[in-house]
Amino acid sequence: MDNKNRILIVDDERQNIKVLTELLRGDYKIMAAKNGEQALNAVKGDNPPDLILLDIMMPGIDGYEVCRKIKSDCHCMHIPVIFVSALDASDDESLGFELGAVDYITKPFKPVIVKAC
Repeated sequence: MDNKNRILIVDDERQNIKVLTELLRGDYKIMAAKNGEQALNAVKGDNPPDLILLDIMMPGIDGYEVCRKIKSDCHCMHIPVIFVSALDASDDESLGFELGAVDYITKPFKPVIVKAC
């Protein structure tokens, strides 16, 4: 039986998912979504993640809207969200925290920072 916590990585760039997966898979069970719709389906599935690493700039539903939807749903609002984004303005970071994120990591990210979260 696998008792590892599940992390959902949400990013439209395959390379970002690959790098984060390689970095975290030894300690966590990794789930991946390439867009906001897939992320919302994963969160509402039978085995929801314990943590979400969420990109902001994605086609369709952006990360901010994904976070809004997660935090407004009583079934998944408890799941911590960490934004991992190339948007590095203080307004972007502030909005992320206002929407309920527990942290905000800017790209290019440093592995030691990601693992510390």
